[in-house]
Amino acid sequence: MAEHEHVRVAVIGSGFGGLGAAVRLRREGITDFVVLERAGSVGGTWRDNSYPGCACDVPSHLYSFSFAPNPDWPRSFSGQEHIRAYLEHVTDVFGLRPHIRFDSEVKRMAWDGERLCWDIETSSGDLSADVVVSATGPLSEPKLPDVPGLDTFPGKVFHSARWDHDYDLRGKRVAMVGTGASAIQIVPAIQPQAERLTLFQRTPAWVLPRMDRPIGSAERAVHRAAPFTTKMRRGLLWGIRELQVQAFTKHPGQLGFVEQLAKRNMARAIKDPALRTKLTPDYRIGCKRILLSSTYYPALAQPNVDVVASGLSEVRGSTVVAADGTEAEVDAIVFGTGFHVTDMPIAERVVGPEGKTLAESWSGGMQALRGASAAGFPNWMTIIGPNTGLGNSSMILMIESQLNYMADYLRQLDVLGGRAALDARPGAVRAWNHRVQERMKRTVWNTGGCTSWYLDESGRNTTIWPGTTAEFRRATRRVDLAEYAVLRAPAERETTAAESTEVSA
Repeated sequence: MAEHEHVRVAVIGSGFGGLGAAVRLRREGITDFVVLERAGSVGGTWRDNSYPGCACDVPSHLYSFSFAPNPDWPRSFSGQEHIRAYLEHVTDVFGLRPHIRFDSEVKRMAWDGERLCWDIETSSGDLSADVVVSATGPLSEPKLPDVPGLDTFPGKVFHSARWDHDYDLRGKRVAMVGTGASAIQIVPAIQPQAERLTLFQRTPAWVLPRMDRPIGSAERAVHRAAPFTTKMRRGLLWGIRELQVQAFTKHPGQLGFVEQLAKRNMARAIKDPALRTKLTPDYRIGCKRILLSSTYYPALAQPNVDVVASGLSEVRGSTVVAADGTEAEVDAIVFGTGFHVTDMPIAERVVGPEGKTLAESWSGGMQALRGASAAGFPNWMTIIGPNTGLGNSSMILMIESQLNYMADYLRQLDVLGGRAALDARPGAVRAWNHRVQERMKRTVWNTGGCTSWYLDESGRNTTIWPGTTAEFRRATRRVDLAEYAVLRAPAERETTAAESTEVSA
């Protein structure tokens, strides 16, 4: 990387958000940009999460870019390896590799108010950029609980997003901590290998069958020969999920029927009444993400599996101890405990005009105008920002909406001309956030009676979008300049003032 290099746009991350931003920049005719990636390949969370059984719980044809349809998905729900291959394909087809700087972790980015640009320090060198698009994603930094004695454990310890493929679980006594989306895929994959598998369940999850199947060669041939069929399939999948949103956001009581389906799904595989009691949630379905699996419950019913209905509280040598006092001797501990979602670590590395970090600005909870712009951080945008997550559909839909907003943001800067920057007005951010939080009050995520990773430390939902994806697309179609303060470089302000004086004279 050249010293003192300057680009118009710096994109952080090369997952779906970062690659989507890169494609959109090229389609807008912008080629003066870089994608800064801390790892050695693209893929984001689909590169980092390679644990056994890793797959997507959104149908393949909906979990892909609308501008890059894939007629050759091998299954209706794709595995990690297929999604990662798709992202590599997108990178090559759209000619993005020349823009990507691998092994370039962003250490710090600071706003220079004189030059109206971001100075960026990376592990491979420094550069500056007029605009930063942060696409690090909420599922990028693993979250490990602070368990007393864990540092003295003599066996193997790793997080699901940092799977140690060199460690053989065959014949081992394994503790699985967590019962979220990763855990319900890991458990069925490793249960046949482990001598004993102990699952530490702090809160049970609602689980529905995963209606997965292979997509045959004939079906794929039809999609290749008639691309409109792929579009129709995607549209149908989207439409069904849009219709479901009302139950999640306005009428959570309607989800009772879905709870009965989940209970029947459990009863088919779990015959032991005591185990069924352990696995039955006491909160409304949908409050936490509804999980999809046809193999999780059958795995838990196997004789080499123990379900501890309590969280891990302590480690004593090779003994793991639950909060209810249950003990187990294990050789390995696997944490499926999620990610830093409401306290994104990248925020600690973003420094605004007055030396205040974004993390400090968000100390009372994350909030950004239309999920993209934070007040006091000019020309800085985030993809999958606050309140842009979904509980029942594809995040790619939300990403593409934010890419529309990013594209118009850059167009507005062009229209303004010269050295200019846009800074979200605090009042506009507050007004947007107030509307979002008011709508959130009646949703199942806030009223369902659970504690989820959607909520921050104060119990506020700063993660989920309380509406349809169509509503969000309308809200992010255009940038409203009235919601931003326009900043000018000092030299340009002086020139403009001088011109005004001459005209007055």
